Amino acid sequence: MQAEPEELWPAPRGEVAVLIRVVAERVLLSVAGLVEEVVAASQRGGTRYPAIAEDPVLYESDRRLSRTHLVHWLTANMHHPGRRVPPYVDEETLTFARDLVRRGMGMDDIGSWRASQRAAWRAWLDACFEATDDSADLRDLLDISAASMTTFVDDTVAVLSAHIDTERQELARGAQAERQATVQLLLEGAPISRARAEAKVGYALTGDHLAAVVWVDSLDAASSLEPAAEQVMRACGAGRRLTLVASTAALWLWLPAGRAPSVDALEEVLAELPGARVALGRPARDLEGFRRSHLDALAAQRVLARLGSARSVVRYEDVQLVAVLAADLAQAEHFVADTLGALASADPQVRATVLTYVEERFNASAAAERLFAHRSTVERRLARADSLLPRPLADNATNVAAALTFVHLRDG
Repeated sequence: MQAEPEELWPAPRGEVAVLIRVVAERVLLSVAGLVEEVVAASQRGGTRYPAIAEDPVLYESDRRLSRTHLVHWLTANMHHPGRRVPPYVDEETLTFARDLVRRGMGMDDIGSWRASQRAAWRAWLDACFEATDDSADLRDLLDISAASMTTFVDDTVAVLSAHIDTERQELARGAQAERQATVQLLLEGAPISRARAEAKVGYALTGDHLAAVVWVDSLDAASSLEPAAEQVMRACGAGRRLTLVASTAALWLWLPAGRAPSVDALEEVLAELPGARVALGRPARDLEGFRRSHLDALAAQRVLARLGSARSVVRYEDVQLVAVLAADLAQAEHFVADTLGALASADPQVRATVLTYVEERFNASAAAERLFAHRSTVERRLARADSLLPRPLADNATNVAAALTFVHLRDG
């Protein structure tokens, strides 16, 4: 049974209670910036966090939960200064815990939690020193709030760990767990025989594979996941698929297909599925292709996440160079500015024409057909683009195409 607050530390004096309220209000006003600091600290301080940071769906869930926990603790201290704050465990928190289990993770990486706590404590500490210079009040303020924050983190970890243990036991009883574990071994390159792996996952590992990630940005749209996966399978001309539930908001697919459908074709079939998004890898063959195509799909998904792009469909083959650029957004912006010059802020139609022209191997007639424009219109736009570019398009086409693709994705 959880002990009452007074049994853990003394209730704050009246003056200190007022100070706790004041500090909590001040920190709450800057909570948006503090959330980013806490998440960044967690990423640096833990061993599990890189796996979360590489998955846009898990990363966004983690960031939302960091904000929820901060706001919960601060608000509780505004209403009941210095008292023990109970863990905040809502449906989204439990969903996140369930998703960690599905990905083979848990709450054992306490380093990330402590790193987050230190970042939050630094912000709280600064606000405390701004609130009072009375040494006695400051000492009590720091003692009580330190105990409250540490206990809140410990209690939260304990509750989530218990829930994760329950989820892990339930998952272990299902066929999905065996399939998930086998796929994880394949992705890690573990020495597992093809025949054994095929029997476990129910999917042939010979021949062509096309991997896809299907996800939604909001759990409100989760009902679109399975219909979207079905549409992807049909668009690829496949009669079956291997599907793994990566999280509550994402599915991983593998299809026996040697060709990726066009972005336009997928966007058309997904138009009636609100919130559904798809990232496709490159088709590849056999066991190594099974792994490689999946890693491509994940990389394509990360491109959209890092650029904050609203695009619903992306193919790795279209953004491979952009994926490299997106690893360092500051450098990427410099590259775009240096490469495009004034074209970066020019009429979007002019930029789209240049990109289409390059994709059509510098064939103005083919570009005009794709753009539903007259050839002379295309040529006029290309001439306009050359007048805006620091270097002529013909001398720097690869870099210009990469920079325009980056801008196109970033601006949606």
